[in-house]
Amino acid sequence: MEKVIFEADAMNRSLKRIAHEILEKNLDIEKVVLVGIKTRGVFLANRLSALIQQFEGVEVPAMELDVRAYRDDEKRDSEAKSGQSDVELEDKIVILVDDVLYTGRTIRAAMEAVLEYGRPKRMQLATLIDRGHRELPIRADYVGKNIPTSGKEKVSVFLSEVDGKDVIYITN
Repeated sequence: MEKVIFEADAMNRSLKRIAHEILEKNLDIEKVVLVGIKTRGVFLANRLSALIQQFEGVEVPAMELDVRAYRDDEKRDSEAKSGQSDVELEDKIVILVDDVLYTGRTIRAAMEAVLEYGRPKRMQLATLIDRGHRELPIRADYVGKNIPTSGKEKVSVFLSEVDGKDVIYITN
């Protein structure tokens, strides 16, 4: 059974709210770098960057991060290392961006990957959906919507850049 959690309008409202919260919490917005976790987190980071630009007139860089090589719950792919970035992270406020926060393992891997680029001043986390069930002590700073789920349920995020539509489903 499939149930719609978010449609495009609700998703856009959540992203606008998150962008405003980022601006409120980070007065030194020039030091902020948005790091989108591949795949959908990258598009969300780009959307947040565009919204911040629209609201404040400040360009916040967004970069892509592939964390597959840093996962501890999957077979490591040494070819998937993040590689070089033209975005400086040393002494920056790094905001990791992901579509769904679940066990916390992806975020742990992302933190490890970010540290290969340098030592940020601070790391924060933005997620569109927080579904609970953490296995690690990780909490998001910015959340679009908390959706308590069972371990059997699946949250699927569809973004227009990848899937041709903006919608989030929960399935059993």
